[in-house]
Amino acid sequence: MRKFFFIPGVLFIAVLLIQGCSNRATATIDPTTDLSSIKSIYVVKLAPDGRGINRLIADKLKTMGYRVSTGITIPSNVDVVVTYKDRWMWDITMYMLELTVIIRDPKTEFPLATGNSFHTSLTRKSPEEMVDEVINNIFKQAKQ
Repeated sequence: MRKFFFIPGVLFIAVLLIQGCSNRATATIDPTTDLSSIKSIYVVKLAPDGRGINRLIADKLKTMGYRVSTGITIPSNVDVVVTYKDRWMWDITMYMLELTVIIRDPKTEFPLATGNSFHTSLTRKSPEEMVDEVINNIFKQAKQ
């Protein structure tokens, strides 16, 4: 009888512990999209963002050689618009749980490319590392 409860109990605890180590990093590109033609990018600041994630994204894209600006009003003379959504969690300190970045057509808002990074507490990364991971994955996926 003990064995009957012991094995499921151990499996349940193992599943709980493994969930704390969960992470995911993905990127998808629309098959008709050519990211190599992009020269200018506008990063739309998410209204409730008080942590400056828009600036981190803009800075990363600038290091890659793009002409980048950021704010709340989209100018008419950009090749693509970047939007993002960040999720934060508390575990002793606040940390970024998930970041999703979407590269959109500025006229239609159609998503041309999407990248996502998800790291739980035990595999957490800094906001800068999350931005690097997402942006690098998007542009690496585009080259394949």
